[in-house]
Amino acid sequence: MRPIELYDTTLRDGSQSEGISFSVSDKLKICEQLDLLGIHFIEGGWPGTNSKDGQFFREARKLKIKNSKLVAFGSTRHANAKASNDNILNGLLNADTEYITIFGKSWDLHVTDVFRVDLEENLRMIDDSIKYLKAKGRKVFYDAEHFFDGYNGNKEYALKTLKVAESSGADRIILCDTNGGSVTSQVFEIVEEVRGAVRTPLGIHSHNDSDMAVANSIAAVQAGCIQVQGTMNGYGERCGNANLVSVIANLKLKLGMECVSWMTLRELTEVARFVAEIANMKLQDNQPYVGHSAFAHKAGVHVNAILKNPKTYEHVDPHAVGNHRRLLISELSGKSMIMKKAEDFNIDLGKGSLKSKKILKALQEMEGKGYHFESAEASLELLMKRVMKKLKDFFVLENFRVIIEKKKSSKMSTEATIKLKVGKELEHTASLGDGPVNALDSALRKALKNFYPKLGEMHLTDYKVRVLDEKEGTAARVRVLIQSQDKTDSWWTMGVSENIIEASWQALIDSVEYKLLKDMKNTKK
Repeated sequence: MRPIELYDTTLRDGSQSEGISFSVSDKLKICEQLDLLGIHFIEGGWPGTNSKDGQFFREARKLKIKNSKLVAFGSTRHANAKASNDNILNGLLNADTEYITIFGKSWDLHVTDVFRVDLEENLRMIDDSIKYLKAKGRKVFYDAEHFFDGYNGNKEYALKTLKVAESSGADRIILCDTNGGSVTSQVFEIVEEVRGAVRTPLGIHSHNDSDMAVANSIAAVQAGCIQVQGTMNGYGERCGNANLVSVIANLKLKLGMECVSWMTLRELTEVARFVAEIANMKLQDNQPYVGHSAFAHKAGVHVNAILKNPKTYEHVDPHAVGNHRRLLISELSGKSMIMKKAEDFNIDLGKGSLKSKKILKALQEMEGKGYHFESAEASLELLMKRVMKKLKDFFVLENFRVIIEKKKSSKMSTEATIKLKVGKELEHTASLGDGPVNALDSALRKALKNFYPKLGEMHLTDYKVRVLDEKEGTAARVRVLIQSQDKTDSWWTMGVSENIIEASWQALIDSVEYKLLKDMKNTKK
């Protein structure tokens, strides 16, 4: 079986996604990661249309790429012009890549309504452009833009554009579902028909406007395409492109097709998350294969089965794609889940079920109030230890006060005062902050720093608030999540109250106590 070629267009098509803007440095970093993953072709951009893409191709020559081939992207020549004088084609040649991809029109509607030229001139544009690039020694991939819409509208003309590309010497012909509106069964049938009409190897380029891009890509491969184009995490204009992450996993794990090695497949999650980080886009938790929740199990029946045999609720081994299993705890959890979490937290519940029932009851009561422990496992561990009376009182709060002042000619200021006891010693401190949570955090650390110096390693990295019952208006309960970090770890804690300051304080206290508990564990090792 011939290996399937993977063609990544994150740096070009993916950058057209709303909210994404890659710098040259960003593109170079992503390029290196895609090479490590074993992507065969990396489309770097459209040189000649902007200075950034031109600079990328110049800088990319310095990269030590081992597995991938860089591809410059552009269009056919302008209408009624010579290919040799065309700025677009010559810009592609100046990028100095072995491979060039050009797109042309295969839908007669676009030829007449967008290009506004006759159908024969469009065929000459395709023919001249490919021949010119081939004469310069380049390998040429031809993207038949809007092919599936064109095939449904004027089958004879759409096929004629492909045959012209073939006779001109195109090395690959890529069938594009540019509007993303094709249905999977139609894609399969059309690809099979095209295979009977042209001999040049085919590829597929799907957009996701009908949420079928991955399925359409897989169907096209099953129908005979040897190249799949897509973007990491499905980034792209409108609803995005085919998610190359899912395509790779499906080709390798479901169809047994050669595309990347088993070793590099294990890097899939890391690369997907790396690209998301560079793009400054949150990786969707429920993204198949690589998402944070892709192998997360919450319902008690599911968890019980997973602990006995992972195949019961996992379609593939998460480690195959570099992800891992997560067992979530909630009011839906059963005793087996409580036992497993206790084991993870090194809490001995013994062989009986009374302790696990006690923890489960406390958990259900807390979740009834709005807690959501699957999002804050540090608070979960503290809850379990409190129920089992295995949590040391590191300090005891006497009281705190937060004062927020707004003067006419200055910005708002916040001051927090805290009085607490550590053992028998009383501490009373105050601190200013940018807001109430920041002020409380500063005052709390100030009060504890002499007793627990390692708190200086810790800082807050994220703060989230969610209203739980919107209909109550300003009297609604809120859930506050705080993310904290030290030199080695990151953790989430939670608080719930009708008062946002109280909820924030609960989450803040858990955050500090978790840090102190963690340090105490490490000291005992």
